[in-house]
Amino acid sequence: MTLSPLRYHYQLEAVVQGVARDATFDTLAASIGTALAVDRTLGGLCDWIEAEAPQPIDLPVEGAMSLKAAVIPVILDYCTADPLC
Repeated sequence: MTLSPLRYHYQLEAVVQGVARDATFDTLAASIGTALAVDRTLGGLCDWIEAEAPQPIDLPVEGAMSLKAAVIPVILDYCTADPLC
């Protein structure tokens, strides 16, 4: 959250698992970027939307294939008095 004017910032968490998890993760990250690039204002609901580069990591899972995970920061610039909107 940033004050003056009041703005909220959100992050997406992306997690994939499986044999082709690197390719699946790359496809997922690219699809998020493509979706945001189509309309950076969400039909006028935001002033601007910008994603930052993910920092992928491998998360070990006992007895199973590890997970590939990343937080993808997505900044939605808009003003509201209600943090749930």
